[in-house]
Amino acid sequence: MKENNQNHCGFVALLGAPNAGKSTLMNALVGSKISIVTHKVQTTRTRFIGIAIHKESQMIFVDTPGIFAPRKRLERAMVSAAWAGASDADVVVLLVDAERRIDENTRRIIDGLKESGQKVILAINKIDAIRRDSLLSLTEELNAAGNFSDTLMISALKGDGLEDLKDMISTRLPKGPWLYPEDQMTDITERMLAAEVTREKFFLRLHEELPYAATVETESWQEKKDGSVRIEQIIYVERETQKAIVIGKGGRSLKEIGKMAREELEDMLGRRVHLFIFVKVRKNWSDDKERYDNMGLDWVE
Repeated sequence: MKENNQNHCGFVALLGAPNAGKSTLMNALVGSKISIVTHKVQTTRTRFIGIAIHKESQMIFVDTPGIFAPRKRLERAMVSAAWAGASDADVVVLLVDAERRIDENTRRIIDGLKESGQKVILAINKIDAIRRDSLLSLTEELNAAGNFSDTLMISALKGDGLEDLKDMISTRLPKGPWLYPEDQMTDITERMLAAEVTREKFFLRLHEELPYAATVETESWQEKKDGSVRIEQIIYVERETQKAIVIGKGGRSLKEIGKMAREELEDMLGRRVHLFIFVKVRKNWSDDKERYDNMGLDWVE
């Protein structure tokens, strides 16, 4: 770990409504894919750590679940994880989707941050998707509604404004030694990362058929003598009908999910991967405390 009197280090929470682009932003800031990205809302279920070095600062980004009005236990746990990430952070960045403007979820987050008294950096994302006059009016509206120390306009997907964002964050982090080795990008275990990759492909493949009725766990990780790895995973669903959808006719859906996940894992790990995915029915898995422990979520009553 690098240490000198000029070092800064701290935690940066990325907050936002579902699908505001938080995972895309964190991957861009870290320079590597560590958080899954889909077009579905509420894809991120727990807090993920991404680590980036900028000048003399080590920035530890926390990609939190999108904040919305929760109804089910899993949703309450996800929102609780997001707010916990914000309360523990040295710097909070609120990401707002410029196309959606100030929707109900964004309003809820702004009000919560104002109540906490936290100073927040406002990052308006997807600026290339709207007209300049609309962007300026949105900026005025957001600053009138919230308690923001600074406002930046960015495109997480295209990289616009990200250097300015990193400059701003790095100046606000407390002085202190770096907490992680210089070449470490995340604290996610390979087992959890593999499960997240498969969950991403699951969402992409099945679209609207099974929005949130499944979770993925890596059951076994076996290092082979030839340098490859054998990974066994289980996709848990709540009903037999859902199991049939995941498997697909002639096993087509499951094969496609496995193929996409294996190819990405081989690229990420830099070696051959033997991936075996099984589908099991676990009724009401979202009310099973053990599943929350595996996802890194607190059990919320």
